[in-house]
Amino acid sequence: METTSNNQKHLAEAPVGGLMRRYAIPCIISLLVAALYNIVDQIFIANADYLGSYGNAANTVVYPLTVVALAVAVMIGDGCCAFVSLSLGAKEDDKAGGSVGSAVILSVLSGVVIMVLYLLLQNPILTLFGGTVNAETFAQSKEYFFWITIGIPFYVFGQAMNPIIRSDGSPKFAMISTLAGAVVNIILDPIFIFTFRWGMMGAAIATVLGQVLTAVLAVWYLYRMKSVRLTKSSFRLHPELMRRYLPLGICSFLSQISLVAAMAAINSMVRKYGALDPVFGQAEYAQIPMAVIGIVMKFFQIVISIVVGMAAGCIPIVGYNMGAGRPDRAKGIFTRLLIAEAAVGAVALLIVELLPKQLIGIFGAAGESSYYTEFAIRSFRIYLCMMIPACVNKAAFIFLQSLGKPWISTMLSMIREVVFGVGFAVLLPIWFGLDGVLYSMPVSDICTFIASAVVIVLTYRELNRAAEK
Repeated sequence: METTSNNQKHLAEAPVGGLMRRYAIPCIISLLVAALYNIVDQIFIANADYLGSYGNAANTVVYPLTVVALAVAVMIGDGCCAFVSLSLGAKEDDKAGGSVGSAVILSVLSGVVIMVLYLLLQNPILTLFGGTVNAETFAQSKEYFFWITIGIPFYVFGQAMNPIIRSDGSPKFAMISTLAGAVVNIILDPIFIFTFRWGMMGAAIATVLGQVLTAVLAVWYLYRMKSVRLTKSSFRLHPELMRRYLPLGICSFLSQISLVAAMAAINSMVRKYGALDPVFGQAEYAQIPMAVIGIVMKFFQIVISIVVGMAAGCIPIVGYNMGAGRPDRAKGIFTRLLIAEAAVGAVALLIVELLPKQLIGIFGAAGESSYYTEFAIRSFRIYLCMMIPACVNKAAFIFLQSLGKPWISTMLSMIREVVFGVGFAVLLPIWFGLDGVLYSMPVSDICTFIASAVVIVLTYRELNRAAEK
């Protein structure tokens, strides 16, 4: 217990700014690297002359299905991370160890179940997410989907362990384990796609091998945890602990799952209203809107990875300080976090408004028709024009999670992705056609920001009252 105290006490004593950098930067890099798995695949696919926009569209179809697996992983991992931090702050070491052990078992079981369900329901799932936009896209979607599905158990386990490793006081190792897998993917992608010409199968296999490496490194770390004490009895499902830590991760789960719902709605509307467009209604151009929307979402995912990484990196610090009775430090973290998130959103906004042609050029625009580039430029500028409120919204959601308030956080996230995200994606195209799909994102972010602003003010008041006491 003395070792645990020494490893963790700096969270309540060290300067807040330095702690945020120490924990947030590795977390940002970890999430960026995780996002790059799919993005790297799409870049190499887009620049392969025998895949092009058909492969890009197939990647867009399959991407939400990896997010489903990620949703389960982050529910387990983020929930356990928050619970471990609170437990260590309250000097309840046995609960911390039991929650980690049960999270290991639960993540393995969950990954296997998802893999089996995907293999059994392949065709209906791909149809739901827009894979039938044309025959070539559907064929490439099936190929990519099958091999990605084989790696789901490794992906879920590795992503679930990442925040748990951070909560043990090792954010750098969490970053390195994810980075190592991404490096493998980046090295193997061009070999499998361009040299071996394995197409979508090659892109998927490169991704899976990277995920396997990340999972192996996570197993290695579990034998060497610093602050959390693990025993044989830790490695079983502890229902009493699961009931406490899973709700802490439910916001992460629902924010990802609701994102999948929004993606399904957007893909469906793109397919429906793209078919009514005078250009994209033609068979040879039908896959372009699906491919472009996927690329724009991937850029957004990069920005959100930075935003979520900054906020999630603060979870162990905020959780420990709240458990140790230091709400004044939690308030200081919240202020710095909101400012930093708004700055990230401002930089991203400048990039998408000023450099959309350069961004789409990374994804093989040179080999596509002018319709591809024109639609991509319009999509970047409209779809992502409210990046600043979008980033602040995410910061508020995750900070509430670190305060042990998962249900308020979950409600805000669900309002953003399901009520607004799905609702506007379905309604706006009725009046604006294909452009209505693009308008749905900024309108959703503006409406959500109004609710987030109210919650931010109330959170400040609560932290002030707690500090006074």
